[in-house]
Amino acid sequence: MSDRLLAGLNDKQLAAVTLPAQPALILAGAGSGKTRVLTTRIAWLIQTHQASPQGILAVTFTNKAAKEMVARLGAMLPINTRGMWIGTFHGLCNRLLRAHHRDAGLPQTFQILDTADQLSAIKRLLKGAGIDDEKYPPRNLQAFINGAKESGLRAGSVEVDDPYTRKFVELYAMYDAQCQREGVVDFAELLLRCYELLARNEPTRRHYQQRFGHILVDEFQDTNTLQYKWLKLLAGSHAAIFAVGDDDQSIYAFRGANVGNMADFEREFRVANVIRLEQNYRSHGNILDAANALIRHNARRLGKNLWTAEGTGEPVRVFEAGSDGLEAAWLVDEVKSLIADGLARREVAVLYRSNAQSRVIEHALFNAGIAYRVYGGLRFFERAEVKHALAYLRLIENPADDTAFLRVVNFPPRGIGARTLEQLQDAAKAGGHSLCAAVGGVAGKAGANLAAFVGLIDSLRFETANLPLAEIVEAVIDRSGLVAHYRAEREGQERVENLEELVNAAAAFVAEDGYAQDASGTQADGAAGLPSPLAGFLSHASLEAGENQAAEGQDALQLMTVHAAKGLEFHAVFITGLEEGLFPHENSMQELDGLEEERRLMYVAITRARRRLYLSFAQSRMLHGQTRYGIRSRFIGELPEGGLKWLTPRLREGAGLRLGGWHDAGGAPPAAPAATPSSQHTSGYRIGQTVRHARFGEGVIIRLEGSGTDARAKINFGAQGVKELLLSIARLEAA
Repeated sequence: MSDRLLAGLNDKQLAAVTLPAQPALILAGAGSGKTRVLTTRIAWLIQTHQASPQGILAVTFTNKAAKEMVARLGAMLPINTRGMWIGTFHGLCNRLLRAHHRDAGLPQTFQILDTADQLSAIKRLLKGAGIDDEKYPPRNLQAFINGAKESGLRAGSVEVDDPYTRKFVELYAMYDAQCQREGVVDFAELLLRCYELLARNEPTRRHYQQRFGHILVDEFQDTNTLQYKWLKLLAGSHAAIFAVGDDDQSIYAFRGANVGNMADFEREFRVANVIRLEQNYRSHGNILDAANALIRHNARRLGKNLWTAEGTGEPVRVFEAGSDGLEAAWLVDEVKSLIADGLARREVAVLYRSNAQSRVIEHALFNAGIAYRVYGGLRFFERAEVKHALAYLRLIENPADDTAFLRVVNFPPRGIGARTLEQLQDAAKAGGHSLCAAVGGVAGKAGANLAAFVGLIDSLRFETANLPLAEIVEAVIDRSGLVAHYRAEREGQERVENLEELVNAAAAFVAEDGYAQDASGTQADGAAGLPSPLAGFLSHASLEAGENQAAEGQDALQLMTVHAAKGLEFHAVFITGLEEGLFPHENSMQELDGLEEERRLMYVAITRARRRLYLSFAQSRMLHGQTRYGIRSRFIGELPEGGLKWLTPRLREGAGLRLGGWHDAGGAPPAAPAATPSSQHTSGYRIGQTVRHARFGEGVIIRLEGSGTDARAKINFGAQGVKELLLSIARLEAA
């Protein structure tokens, strides 16, 4: 039976599974079969009578992983797995607290608050205490409380350096007291309360230390400070901790994960057994060579080198686009080719660093009629912040839109509660009016708050009446308070990026859908008969949100952020937007070890591909509401040249932009000759000339392209950034 259990394991897997009962660290590379090693280790311990099923504790990071482990064990051994302690940190702590609720100071029927319930409890606390929730945003307080708990700190132990933090500490203590009164715990509290129970109750701690002689931990690189302290308490001085992880795939520092726990574990437990699982069963050689070469640039790693017996496979394809739109168009063509060759859509993944990048790709797929699904997230026009902005735009276009009114009348919060809205709806029903028209029927402070909101919508309508569509959207997301609201949130930057991408979507819509506008924003003759640009854009947004959504189970292309892709694998993978400042993300430059985490993120992205890997970047991209001209990511330069196949001719530093078109260059051709644009253009302008624009102020022309009505200028406006303007409508003045 034992031989049958161990059959098929490679030498390193076999060595890991059959280790003696001592602390061990298994460095399991991507695609190296770590789940098989974990479950086989448990089965082997039970079958060889080194442990009973009740004497093993196995910790995973997701319920899905725990269920898979239990199912595999049930198939391996004729045992009842129902009573085994296999689960997530939170699940196991919940189980332990239920058994010792009195010692933990909890009612037997304590309830667990999910993230949304916790936020509601915090809002209720602030309201009851008369605290200004604009000065102390609920989401920020929630992040502060959870961060403190995940570091093992109660309110009294948090270091205070300023009055603002002191107030947060006071509110943390009040929140703890409220939860205790109500008999509820949040997710972070489960682990902290369980840790405190074991730390102060020696008989209970000793009982579990004696019971669990073997502790197995999956994804050890993702453990935070408190989780590691909890494991050490449970292990005591005798338990054999079998820690499986990959420091090269540690990508959750923003959630509190501490990759240093792996090195600390090796040192503190005097680990004599460090086994590296390096044989990869997923990817071909060129893909693994790229991953290995990239990650070697990280200094702080335990070290390993992935290899495969499957051969080198195809080279890694690299594509350089003139713009993000051309990048998306190329991607669509490649996807069509893959599908035509018989590859299922679900076997193709498109990865990007930030959610805002999906909009251009989604638009190209929508136009091509290719079904897709955004994995682990929402499609661009379905994201809450985007729908909020669209609701404001709908009210500008049609103040009688009650659905839009209700969505944003109190978002961002402006003191308009449920009771006020009930009064308004009653007034609207009695008079047969829209909610907006019925505002005058509500008296007092509630009526004043409603009137202020309607006044905001009216002023936005007036102020944006003659602006181009993109500027209307920009003004609305700014004046509505949406950008300021999300910037105040601890993790609101991604939502701000999505709002800025909505401005880009509006600009692209005007350019692509026949809405020619003059400089004042008025429709030109060519757009006669069309609805207003704003009305057309709102219809377009609704259509893109509603169409090409793949039904559950339907074969669909997979779109996702790199973070969402961890743990998944696909036949073909596209990694898009590989430009400095985007991937690696510009924020990483300001963070300690930020660049190393970005490189680990790229490593994860590369190792999702089984057979074919595409890397792409663009010379220009609409970001944060403006065109940005970037350079390719340093990560491409860190890959082995011999394993790359450039699909476009490579440009040497300083060469002119290659605009439009692509072809299979069959490798890495010589650099294109440098462009030598003439100083004088047929438009009468010249490179280096200083000009003035009504909105952007003074700038210097850095490039001139096209002729006649298609003549364009790229102008550096300093603090306003680089803009590309159509000279026929820009109305530039010589400065």
